[in-house]
Amino acid sequence: MIKFIHAADIHLDSPLRGLENYEGAPVEEIRGATRKALVNLIDLALEEKVSFVIISGDMYDGDWKDYNTGLFLLRQLSKLTSNGMNVFIVKGNHDAESKITKDLKLPQGIKIFSSKQPETVSLESKGVAIHGQSFATPAVKEDLASNYPPAVKGMFNIGVLHTSVNGREGHENYAPCSIDTLKSKNYNYWALGHIHKKEILSENPWIVFPGNIQGRHIKETGFKGCMIVSIEEDSNVSVEFRNLYSLVWSFCNTDVTGTVEPYEVVEKVRKSVEKEFLKNDGQFTAARVLVKGACKAHNFLLSDPEKWKNEIRLAVADSCNNSVWLEKILIKTTIEADIEQIKKRNDPVGDLLRYIDSLGSQGNQEIHDMLSNVVSDLNEKLPYELKSDDNFRNSEKISEIIGEVRQILLSRLLSSAVEQ
Repeated sequence: MIKFIHAADIHLDSPLRGLENYEGAPVEEIRGATRKALVNLIDLALEEKVSFVIISGDMYDGDWKDYNTGLFLLRQLSKLTSNGMNVFIVKGNHDAESKITKDLKLPQGIKIFSSKQPETVSLESKGVAIHGQSFATPAVKEDLASNYPPAVKGMFNIGVLHTSVNGREGHENYAPCSIDTLKSKNYNYWALGHIHKKEILSENPWIVFPGNIQGRHIKETGFKGCMIVSIEEDSNVSVEFRNLYSLVWSFCNTDVTGTVEPYEVVEKVRKSVEKEFLKNDGQFTAARVLVKGACKAHNFLLSDPEKWKNEIRLAVADSCNNSVWLEKILIKTTIEADIEQIKKRNDPVGDLLRYIDSLGSQGNQEIHDMLSNVVSDLNEKLPYELKSDDNFRNSEKISEIIGEVRQILLSRLLSSAVEQ
């Protein structure tokens, strides 16, 4: 039996821009996560005694500030080559951006595939042929897969490619291709990279995205790792996902419907986050919390949201031994009231609620356009260092602000209405 590891999208030393804007953020813990995940990858390869390791692009995260990133990677990969394990790499869009990489001398046993045309490396003793092509530039728009050579007869064929296949939401459409094109090569396994979410596109043949080895922000939630691929003597293949992460990003939604006191809300959120932490096997967790639901505690939360966010942070830190960082706490509760019944009333509160509803999407757009123009004018007068923060120029952010203002207005109106 032959075993190999298929990993991708290491993004070593990803800068994780913007963390300094979060008060109390464990910057070193988060910025060191990609290195820890790489060490875990190397340890796994040595423990499993794999024959070789494939990295399907994006070892780096663009150009580095200095050589330390590359030297760290080579020190880790050298642990594999010194134990007789080959490493096969295709460069992805982020690797192609790196200028320092070109001057870095690779140890024997590490193969980076050419960017000029597809190459094939045959491991005769193992009966394996590996085909691959690197990115020459950060944005490759042509179908690289169509030029890959046909399968080598009598060998177990592996295609290594950094690609979006037929497109994936949230990722640039680089080296696009179809599943039919990949299948037409008659390879046994396609080791893909670029998409940061684990996805198996086909099992006959195997066409696999392992995802990245470590989530870098809140949009990359869940367990991250690599694939261990086992080739039996009859060429049957088994594929197993293995965790490599040192930090897990999580969403934690807590429904506090019916709560009366704000400390009830704090306790519910604490339990919800603790449950998520335990689900993550006690690994350091960076969580975004959404607190929602109609409740009597809403007005207390709304009157001093920072106080109750801090109460939640303190409760979670105590409960989870400071192994959870709450990246953001979103309080989206509403007042506990029969809105439809109040809207039927013939009084100023009922009239205003009906007017707000009548604005609809057209009214939202008018408000949105007005705010966009105001923010745009203001932005022109801001110092450069403040212009780099585009939160208030972001269309979704403006829509979110409009929604929050509307909720505050409704809460005030409904509080008055309930008391009458």
